[in-house]
Amino acid sequence: MTQNLQPIFILPEGTQRTTGRDAQKNNIMAAKAVAETVRTTLGPKGMDKMLVDNLGDVIVSNDGVTILEEMQIEHPAAKMIVEIAKTQEDEIGDGTTTAVVLAGELLKNAEDLLDKNIHPTVITKGYRLGAEKCQEILNSLGQDIKLEDDSLLKQIAMTAMTGKGAENAKEVLAEIIVKAVKEIYNENINLDDIKIEKKVGGGIQDSELIKGIVLDKERIHTGMPAKVNEAKVALLDSAIEIKSTEIDAKVSISDPEKLQGFLDKEEEMLRKMVDSVVASGANVVISQKGIDDVAQYFLAKNNIYAVRRVKKSDMDKLSRATGAKVVTNVNELSSDDLGYAGVVEELKIGDEEMTYVRDCKNPKSVTIMIKGGSKHVVDEVERAVTDALGDVHASLVDGKIVAGAGSIEIEVARLLREYSGRLSGREQLAVNAFAEALEVIPRTLAENAGLDPIDMLTELKSSHENGSKWAGIDVFKGSVVDSWEVGVLEPLKIKTQAVKSASEVTELILRIDDVIAGGSNGSSKDMGMPPGMPPMGM
Repeated sequence: MTQNLQPIFILPEGTQRTTGRDAQKNNIMAAKAVAETVRTTLGPKGMDKMLVDNLGDVIVSNDGVTILEEMQIEHPAAKMIVEIAKTQEDEIGDGTTTAVVLAGELLKNAEDLLDKNIHPTVITKGYRLGAEKCQEILNSLGQDIKLEDDSLLKQIAMTAMTGKGAENAKEVLAEIIVKAVKEIYNENINLDDIKIEKKVGGGIQDSELIKGIVLDKERIHTGMPAKVNEAKVALLDSAIEIKSTEIDAKVSISDPEKLQGFLDKEEEMLRKMVDSVVASGANVVISQKGIDDVAQYFLAKNNIYAVRRVKKSDMDKLSRATGAKVVTNVNELSSDDLGYAGVVEELKIGDEEMTYVRDCKNPKSVTIMIKGGSKHVVDEVERAVTDALGDVHASLVDGKIVAGAGSIEIEVARLLREYSGRLSGREQLAVNAFAEALEVIPRTLAENAGLDPIDMLTELKSSHENGSKWAGIDVFKGSVVDSWEVGVLEPLKIKTQAVKSASEVTELILRIDDVIAGGSNGSSKDMGMPPGMPPMGM
């Protein structure tokens, strides 16, 4: 007699589950779709994307991480690819598209190996070997760079901005960026010490480096001078106001004369605070907190320029730029606490009043003022400048640079193939697939420039075989050139970080053979997944 077995339900109703080859295929497909989205933005001839959010705000950019963050991707495997773009952005500030495109190509090549029935663990082991060898080769190819190498640093900054909105003023901006980095250099570099201010008005060429800090604030009283030369700057982390009591308290006054006495006392306390400022010799006061109306009048009477409610990050930058100490008690202010600025003035930029604290002596914090014809232009120039700053910073911290234009990828792929020839077993196929994946960068550069990728790659490989290790693609002339000679330079760290991130996330995705997706109410819709398969979620 046969027994009717009851089916056993382990997962909640409506849970989507994809296993084995299907799970791998779906994950790889999602990751490849993300890579394909940003692939057309790579290189000097890369195109831009226009992103419109649900509020109608528009972003026009070809910055990989900006595009991916704004797309609000839902698919879990695709999110992993977005994560490597964010890591690349945090670590260097540039090369996000390179990292994502490389990860997509590694997965594409892994899919071909899976179709040949090579086990995922064999592929991941081969990829790990490839990535380790790749790092070794990259480090051996890197050339040294120092703070004194101005022309190389400028070429690095210009390479980072080529193909972005700032390209037509890249020489001006590169000069500003290198000067800014050299100004704040003090055994190490902290990019937080470079403040980027942007204002719509003028052209990109009108952007400037200010040896000091620009504040989005105006002077607080019209009786104050609009410009102070040879400024002695006091930075206050306390209010020039009468403190209210910590506890609820009532002051009961029965006599009108006593009321007047009470008000006089308040005024006297405020006058005493202002007298402390005057006695210190300060002629500029910048406060993180408030300044009472009566105190404003007294400060104006003493020809002192004052600004209030400045954010803490700006106070820290001002301290590093002017050399002033941030004082928490105005009555304790002394001449030793003051900083110096050649000029402090209020200027109208567009329709806003701004305070310029500039011409500081040996400032350890500076401002790059970016200008442009429209908000979208200024935003894209800011992204380009941030990328270039990150590249110059990474070059100096790491101390090594390489040539770009696809040259380094072809050279590493060539040496990786030589290495794979010394391996036995199926890992050899995976290392070869890794080497082939690296070639996606020069291939994409050629495709985005409208060149024939097969012809360009053949010519590139031939040049590298003949010992020209920096042979890369000149996308403007459509020919192979010595990338180092023409000044297409990048920090080594962009390449090492991109390889590291891309190989690690690829190995992670390849090891997944089961996707269990359940929404809060068990519906596949919550994961952004249409019935039957995990979606692209894009």
